[in-house]
Amino acid sequence: MKKVKVRFAPSPTGPLHLGGVRTALYNYLFAKRYQGDFILRIEDTDQERFVPGAEGYILKALQWCGIEPDEGPSYGGNYGPYRQSERKEIYKSHIEQLLKTGHAYHAFDTPEVLETLREAAHLQGQVFTYNARIREQLDNALNLHSEEVAERLARGLPHVIRFKTPISQPLKLHDEIRGQISVDTRTLDDKILVKSDGMPTYHLANVIDDHLMRISHVIRGEEWLPAMPIHLLLYRAFGWETPQFAHLPLILKPEGKGKLSKRDGDRLDFPVLPLRWKDPHSGAISQGYRDAGYFSEAFINMIALLGWNPGGEQELFSLESLIKKFSLEKVNKSGAHFSKEKAQWFNQQYLQQKPLEELTSLFSQELKKHKIYAENHYVQRVVEAIRDRAHFIHEIWDQSIYFFIPPDSYEEKAVKKAWRPDTASYLDQLKDLLQATENFTANHLRENIQVFVKARQLSFGRLMQPLRLALVGALYGADVFFIMEMLGRQESTQRLTRLCKVLSTSKH
Repeated sequence: MKKVKVRFAPSPTGPLHLGGVRTALYNYLFAKRYQGDFILRIEDTDQERFVPGAEGYILKALQWCGIEPDEGPSYGGNYGPYRQSERKEIYKSHIEQLLKTGHAYHAFDTPEVLETLREAAHLQGQVFTYNARIREQLDNALNLHSEEVAERLARGLPHVIRFKTPISQPLKLHDEIRGQISVDTRTLDDKILVKSDGMPTYHLANVIDDHLMRISHVIRGEEWLPAMPIHLLLYRAFGWETPQFAHLPLILKPEGKGKLSKRDGDRLDFPVLPLRWKDPHSGAISQGYRDAGYFSEAFINMIALLGWNPGGEQELFSLESLIKKFSLEKVNKSGAHFSKEKAQWFNQQYLQQKPLEELTSLFSQELKKHKIYAENHYVQRVVEAIRDRAHFIHEIWDQSIYFFIPPDSYEEKAVKKAWRPDTASYLDQLKDLLQATENFTANHLRENIQVFVKARQLSFGRLMQPLRLALVGALYGADVFFIMEMLGRQESTQRLTRLCKVLSTSKH
């Protein structure tokens, strides 16, 4: 195998979506598996759809994911420039080559004429196609004398440059994922290679850049599969060696059919972007995985398995292990359904694997958002007790707020379940026990309260439910005795006193 060199070539027309990140990831994994290079190229030939800030967003997203390019904007390299808008002169010389060899031609058809032809075809139940069957009846260089073509060009008349598709030629295409594909050129149209504004289209710029940048494998989304014939024909027209192609399956909606979209994320409350994005035109803000609390390692692991199956039961892979195992042979042909629940599961697994010190540091940052500053040892013990219940760092706060802030209200259902007319008297007696407990640790508290319950012939739950309600404000949380040890004698007693005061004087 010759040196592997792949590229990720997004357009800066908006933020990078989930599917785009997966395309970048698969390219990166493939390159690193074979000690090759991963290039980032910005395909910004569509100036009308250019969105300010989109290129910077793409770079930051790749950095967060840990899949940084070997070459590209801000990275340098020997095959730049890496923005297509800066390569106009390169494209110009190559389009002149295609015109000279008869593989391309100037077309002067106005948008109005083409729209009329489309409408006429539609009325007859057909689809208008600018192809070999009809092109010699239209307003282009194939029907005009060379002098007239030159005169029109000299006058600056609007025009495009189209590829001259062979009239009837069988094409045998090979896709690394889908196998052999057969196409007859009679079904193809004469694609526009250069637009009326002088900018090359995706088809022309893509092929030229891939060749000049020595791309060995073109790994891209399934939506580009229909473009494969024109790209193959362009390689042949230039007399160049064709790279190997691989078209990745779609990432599908969580349910039903169709490609995953931002609307699905909005509807089902999950991100479809890696990072937070603020639309420069509307000001609308879209949440990203990083801002939703996902670890980049979990995000990468999750999207790697959306379309690729390494075999076996293992689901957790570091980036290094993904590189070792990745192959195009194990990429699926069919699309993969996205699952919000599975994405959260991945993050939970990575949270459980994090060193306690790292989680403590991250949770301390979360506490600062709530203006809470606690000793590191105290925070670490809280994290250790709660981490198994959380998918995200911010959920540790949700599950542990009572360790830092006393409840200011009590869950209504919990009150109905835990509180009885004689509960206050038992809790008053319990406060005396707590005051008398010298060694205020979870084990001693458990032993003393068990004796307390047995002496009064109470069921354990009869006392533990209101005790938990006093400490937490609801009937959930960590071990009650651990909570009391963490809070200490004074705070635990105060919370019991407040519960009795509030519920004894209220109707419930």
